[in-house]
Amino acid sequence: MTGEELPDVSGAWFAAMRRGDWEAAWRATDRLELPRRARQHAPGFERRPEHLRWDGTPPAGRSVLVRCEHGLGDTLQFMRFLPLLHARHVHFLVQPPLVDLLRDAPGLGEVRNYWTDDPLPPHDVDMEVMELAYALRMTVPRLPPPYPHLAERLPSREAFAIADEGRLRVGLVWSCSHWDQSRSAPLADLAPLFALEEVQFFSLQQGEAASDPLLQRLDIEPLSARTTDIRMAAAAMCALDLVISIDSMPVHLAGCLGRPTWVLLKHEADWRWMASGEDSPWYPTVRLFRQPKPGDWRGMAQQVAASLKIVAAAHARRQTVSM
Repeated sequence: MTGEELPDVSGAWFAAMRRGDWEAAWRATDRLELPRRARQHAPGFERRPEHLRWDGTPPAGRSVLVRCEHGLGDTLQFMRFLPLLHARHVHFLVQPPLVDLLRDAPGLGEVRNYWTDDPLPPHDVDMEVMELAYALRMTVPRLPPPYPHLAERLPSREAFAIADEGRLRVGLVWSCSHWDQSRSAPLADLAPLFALEEVQFFSLQQGEAASDPLLQRLDIEPLSARTTDIRMAAAAMCALDLVISIDSMPVHLAGCLGRPTWVLLKHEADWRWMASGEDSPWYPTVRLFRQPKPGDWRGMAQQVAASLKIVAAAHARRQTVSM
């Protein structure tokens, strides 16, 4: 396969994943992998040890090293596949912020810090966590539920108390890291949400956006200083009624916790959210909202606000009945 053919294959992969045809996507991956493996013999090719690099054969019964080289959300999303490997032993090398949350968790093998745990343990197979779905030739109907044991590893609800004023309590994330700012929504464009008096908003935002001067004007209570640790961020989500977030790590954290979560997606969303629909096979508690046209966060916010008003009214009725 020539270099000119690779973009076409990559495009076929994305198109197949976005329409939910994962079998076609794996066939495209096979077409990409064959020339990539052939190039391993080229002089100066930087690679993992050839005899350890996963070659596509079933990893069952072998000692498998799984690296997490992408985002925290990718790790949380794809670690559900680890128990399905049926490996003799799994070494799970995760990003530093996830070590304390995942260490000794059931079904994940030996959790290690990717950046500091040297030397690497002996192993038979070396793969990246996002290769697991491909390794298992996963399809949408066979997709397992999110990893189920995070909630039991969090501080108690009393350790993260949030005042209950009787209104619907919503955690908000509107900005992601700089690598893909097209996923981030300007806080001002979400103004239709903040007009709902029956909703109490809390900021779960991290990074520079957490100090947005609009927070105080919009009466959004900042929780950022209390949620820098991912375990505390998870505890905060468990204390809230709903999480609303752009496409970033908090979506996957909330999804793993089984929390009601609304995802604000750009018009051409990432492949994992497919091309259309409000539901996600990855997370049963997630609802997807899509921009009506590229860059139209305010138009989306109007749709979200209309749905949020209905949920807030139902919440208020339940509160009245319980009093």
